Amino acid sequence: MTIQESAKTSAGPFSRVCVIGLGYIGLPTAAMFASRRISVTGVDVDRSVVERVNKGQIHIVEPDLDIVVQAVVSQGHLRASLTPEPAEAFLVAVPTPFKGDNYEPDLSFIKAAADAIAPVLSQGNLVVLESTSPVGATEQLAGWLAAARPDLTFPQAHGEDSDIRVAHCPERVLPGKVMQELISNDRLIGGLTPKCSELAAQLYKLFVTGDCVLTNARTAEMSKLTENSFRDVNIAFANELSLICDSLQINVWEVIALANRHPRVRILRPGPGVGGHCIAVDPWFIVASSPENSRLIRAARHVNSSKPSWVLGKIDEAVATFLRQYPKLDEEDVTIACYGIAFKPDIDDMRESPALQIAHKLSRTHAGPLLVVEPNCTEVPSGLGEAELVTMQEAFQRADIHVYLVAHREFQASPRPPRYVIDTVGL
Repeated sequence: MTIQESAKTSAGPFSRVCVIGLGYIGLPTAAMFASRRISVTGVDVDRSVVERVNKGQIHIVEPDLDIVVQAVVSQGHLRASLTPEPAEAFLVAVPTPFKGDNYEPDLSFIKAAADAIAPVLSQGNLVVLESTSPVGATEQLAGWLAAARPDLTFPQAHGEDSDIRVAHCPERVLPGKVMQELISNDRLIGGLTPKCSELAAQLYKLFVTGDCVLTNARTAEMSKLTENSFRDVNIAFANELSLICDSLQINVWEVIALANRHPRVRILRPGPGVGGHCIAVDPWFIVASSPENSRLIRAARHVNSSKPSWVLGKIDEAVATFLRQYPKLDEEDVTIACYGIAFKPDIDDMRESPALQIAHKLSRTHAGPLLVVEPNCTEVPSGLGEAELVTMQEAFQRADIHVYLVAHREFQASPRPPRYVIDTVGL
């Protein structure tokens, strides 16, 4: 028996997997399956992403991902494409943003994925929605597939006897540790029927060493939203505490450190807001599902989403203080440096980043130069006008106001600038 034949045998019913979306979750997941000698097709609408992956390169910052992608591409286990190809399992890992400014879930990317994979579906296939989604999204995905393929049967109408199995398996990983946590974390497997759950569990057990916990799709959807909403509420407590302490001229970092000495208290650290695609987004999916019963979750979202405005107010105060000390200068003579624009430390992910939101606002309203120190980026993101990407040393030399927005490891190990520091992350 050859190595490839042995790999197929150990993979059970899965020899080919197609992953729709090669972003922060889709690409690591595709690479993980490919590392188990499964033939994986990764699909993305961005041609440049497809071309880079097929060269064994990555377009995101994630430790160890580049090594795995280079290896599985060179071995022929992973190939990227603009269109889906036949497989035994299809994983949908596409964005789930909002419609406009009213926080209504936008499932158009999931709908587009359903339209893309429907032509290549065949009897016995498994379709898994990995995208974090509002309750009912997995059923909606199955409905779109059924409408596109009336020649096949689906669980919502034919139950355990359906031709196609459909399940929800949300990711639960921490950016910066994705490659480890994809393997070690428990996975929620929520099928539209028990057989759907069981088949999806077989798929993920190809590389997951944590428990694969079986449930139904709606429970899996709500569980993922609950995890991130819980964290959002706790961060909101810390952020609100920082506002209260500031108004009372008390050091919030000392207050939290002292309070956390209680054996049953563990207050999180405040910051400039909450970012990332999950924690800043998922609570609104719960609010949209049951608006009359989600008062606390909604209030926490408002606390966290208003924190960037508070930080901007502190920057305005610092600029005013600086100009009072140097009355011959104007605002256009004041240089501001923002340290970090990612949504969390030591990554390049800027989705829903409050730090980036603050930098964007400064680029539009501050009359003087704006410097950005972001060790995980090689160029200034679009929308920041004439802002310059500089090193920390250059920012120390040129800036008058220093605003710490992300606790990157480079900032934790460095000396502090001598004056006018706004520290939103407790460095």
